[in-house]
Amino acid sequence: MNERRRHFGVYLAGLRRATGKSQRRLAELLCDVSGTQSVTRNEVSRWERGGRVPEVWLPWLSQVLAVPLRELEQAASYARGDEWARLPGPAASLSALLPEGDPLRASGTVGRRIGAEEVAGLAGKAHALRLADDLLSGGDLIGPAFRELGSALALYRESTFTEHTGRGLLVQIGELGQITGWVASDAGRLDDAERAYRIGLDAARQAGDMALAGNLAGSLAYQWSNNGRERDGVDLAEAALRESGDGTPSTARALFCDRVAWAHARLATYEDAQAAMRALGQAHEALDTETDVQAPAWAYWVSREELEVMDARVFTELHRPLRAVPLLTDVLGRYDATHARELALYRSWLAVALADANEPEQAAAEAERIIALSGDLSSDRTATRTRVVLERLQEYATVPEVRAVLTDHGHLLHT
Repeated sequence: MNERRRHFGVYLAGLRRATGKSQRRLAELLCDVSGTQSVTRNEVSRWERGGRVPEVWLPWLSQVLAVPLRELEQAASYARGDEWARLPGPAASLSALLPEGDPLRASGTVGRRIGAEEVAGLAGKAHALRLADDLLSGGDLIGPAFRELGSALALYRESTFTEHTGRGLLVQIGELGQITGWVASDAGRLDDAERAYRIGLDAARQAGDMALAGNLAGSLAYQWSNNGRERDGVDLAEAALRESGDGTPSTARALFCDRVAWAHARLATYEDAQAAMRALGQAHEALDTETDVQAPAWAYWVSREELEVMDARVFTELHRPLRAVPLLTDVLGRYDATHARELALYRSWLAVALADANEPEQAAAEAERIIALSGDLSSDRTATRTRVVLERLQEYATVPEVRAVLTDHGHLLHT
C-alpha cells in the first residue's frame, strides 16, 4: 500500500476521533450534508486504512469535522504524492519534529539549570503515554508521543545539569523513544518508528541502562520480524537479550526471551521452530525466578497471562492449533474488555488457529468479532491482522458462514 495514503488515513482518523464521532456516525453525517446515501462505515474505514483518498468528499469532510478545507486539500495532495506537500499538524513526520544530525548533541545554547524535578516530570509523561497506549491506538497517540520526545530532546540539548541529572534525562529519552516508536509502528509509520527506537537506544546506552537498551532493540526487532526482515529480527532480538546482561530484572528478561521466540517463529524453519520453543521455556523460567532487582516501570504489563498469549501466538505461527486454541480461549475469557486493540489482535490469532484446526465456522465468528473491535481503531497492526485472517478464510469460501464474512468485509483485503 502507498505509505503516503496510509499516513493520510491515520491523519483522517485522528480528526474524526477529535470530534468524538464513530466511523458509522461520520458516514451518516456525510450522507446527511451531501444529500446522498453513498457513504458507509466500510467506506470510512477504507479511507482511514489508506485504501482510498476521499477526494470528492473533502468539502463535506471539512464541514462535518470542522477542519479548514485548505488543510484537507493539503493532506490529500500529500497522499497523492505531490513532492511539495506535507501532512498538516501532528501527522507530520518525526524528521520534521526532531533536530537534524545527532539529536543528543548539545545545541551550544546555555539554558536554564534543571534537576530531579524535570527528570521526574519526563518519567511521568513516558508512563502516561504507556498507560494511554493500553486503551488507544497509534493514530490517536502519535502526535502527543512525537511532541513529548521532541520536548525531552530539546530539554537535554538546551539545558545545564549535573552528571547524575544528565543520566536521568537520557534514561527518560530512552523510555520516550521506546513508547514513541511503538506508537508510530502501530500507526503504520515504520520509518519514524525506527528512528525513534534508534534515538532511544543511543540514549539508553549512553546512560548505561542496558535493560532499557534491550527493550528498545527488542522492540525494533519485533517490528523487523513483522515487516519482511525476519532474519534481521532474529539477530537483533538475540543481540538485545545478550546485551541486556545477566542483571536484567526477571520480567524484562522474560519479555526479551518472548521476542526471541516470536522472531524465530516468524521464520518457521524446523530449526527456528525448535529455537522458538526453547525461548518460550526460557521466558517462563525467567518470570518464575525471584530476584531482588526491581522491575522497570516499562515492564509493568509483563505477566503470566501475557506470556500465555505469546505462547499461543507462537504455536499459531508454527501451525500447532491444538496447543494455541485452548490457551487463547482461556486468556480471552478473562481479558480486560477495555483493551480493544489487544483483544482484536489476540482474537486474530485465535481465528487463524481455528482455521488451521479445520473449524471455519468458529473462525468466521472470530473474524466478525475482530472487525467489530477494530473498526474504530487507528491501528495498522489490527488492519494487517484483519487482512491475515480474511486471507486465511478464503480457503473455506464455500462455507456459508465464511462466505458471509468475505462478502461483507472482503474489501478490507485491499486496504
